[in-house]
Amino acid sequence: MDDRVAVIKGLILGHPAENGGNESLLRRVCSTAAKELSASGVGISVMTESGIRAATAASDPASELLEELQFMFGEGPCVDAFASRRPVLISDLGDLMTSEDDRWPFYAPAAHASGLRAVFAFPLQIGAARLGVLDVFRDHVGPLTNAELADAVAVADVTVTALLDRQEERPDSGIDDIDDDAAEYRAELFQAQGMVMVQLGVTLAEAMARIRAYAYAEDRRLSDVTRDIVARRLRFDRDER
Repeated sequence: MDDRVAVIKGLILGHPAENGGNESLLRRVCSTAAKELSASGVGISVMTESGIRAATAASDPASELLEELQFMFGEGPCVDAFASRRPVLISDLGDLMTSEDDRWPFYAPAAHASGLRAVFAFPLQIGAARLGVLDVFRDHVGPLTNAELADAVAVADVTVTALLDRQEERPDSGIDDIDDDAAEYRAELFQAQGMVMVQLGVTLAEAMARIRAYAYAEDRRLSDVTRDIVARRLRFDRDER
């Protein structure tokens, strides 16, 4: 296991001169994990303790969509893995949809329609600190093998260590910056909710639901829709309810 961790660490980190910033690191994690785990794609969401997504990366556009859908609907393997601090392993998304388990009533059918058949989410954490989640996507059903499961855990561990090392080496451009970005986004999101609440005469919860529904229907990022609402480029009218 230690040898395998060393191999994965080498694949992800490469040569020091090629490391780049956190965004480059996360993209390299995704592409490496997709190859090593025989996945159709991999996504990573870096999050604050309150569950607000601060940064994201994916191995390909399809995986980026699957990652985005979770925050658009507010549910999915990433959300559950972060909240529970435990891996979420779904070897057959179709079975989940046809069973009495209705944990993802919106995400599951949308992801399945996009080609997702199995998903495995691994928290990025060390001790009590949570940094985010690594999502492994597959376009075919079936569980991870024991070796693949061990490799996925190793990828998550290497990612956490690398992010924390960068924060220690460059305190002005590491996790603190991610937290600052998340705080700004959270304030923007709350402002957008308040604006839509007034525009439609609904509760804050319903305003958030309307914003998410609009983002999904228009195939746009939730953050982009939020920004347009705050900038008054987008307005929700009562006669459109």
